[in-house]
Amino acid sequence: MKSLVLCIIAMLAVTSCDAPGRQAAETAPVRPSEVADFRLLYSENCSGCHGANGQGALTVGIGTTVYLEIADDSTIRHVVEEGRPGTAMQAFAQRAGGMLTDAQVEILVRGIRSWAKPADAGQDKPPAYAASQPGDPARGQNKFNASCVPCHGANGRGTRAVADSSYLALVSDQHLRTVIITGMPRLGMPDWRSHEKPMSDADVADVVAWLAAQRESLSAQMNR
Repeated sequence: MKSLVLCIIAMLAVTSCDAPGRQAAETAPVRPSEVADFRLLYSENCSGCHGANGQGALTVGIGTTVYLEIADDSTIRHVVEEGRPGTAMQAFAQRAGGMLTDAQVEILVRGIRSWAKPADAGQDKPPAYAASQPGDPARGQNKFNASCVPCHGANGRGTRAVADSSYLALVSDQHLRTVIITGMPRLGMPDWRSHEKPMSDADVADVVAWLAAQRESLSAQMNR
């Protein structure tokens, strides 16, 4: 009889909701590689720089209408996977040294794309994501002085300096192009349309070429 009572108590302990084994199973943490929620992945990996809902913070608003109009899925995927070598944008794919699996990268791509809104049929088409031809630094300086001086100062060395060695060392030419096209509304920077006249593909390429030349010039001066 004593043996039967002990068996019953043991069975109740195993099936109880308070059983240590069952509690451990129900509260077991999800491994980072198993996280499949877009909001959580974006919040943990992207929002610090790109802002909540991709509207921009320290850098490009990857959830804005203009960005999603110029950047296709393969572009977004490549940037997430590989980052921008030599800049503050790190690689996130595991095979590139990051923490995210291929499945998680794809979840981010689909989630970011879900922010896209139908383009207004009447609006001007923005310049392409990538330059179609090399820019001209001399023309770029003229265009910069005509369009950008009010905010960035003469030769980009004003209060919001962009022709600055510290800034240019952290960003790629593609980043410069993207920012010129999309603007950074949260920081008060207009997009490609908000000038005396909308910037053309060539205008953007020229300004990027001029800024790239400033990076090289400043780097040479520092290495003397």
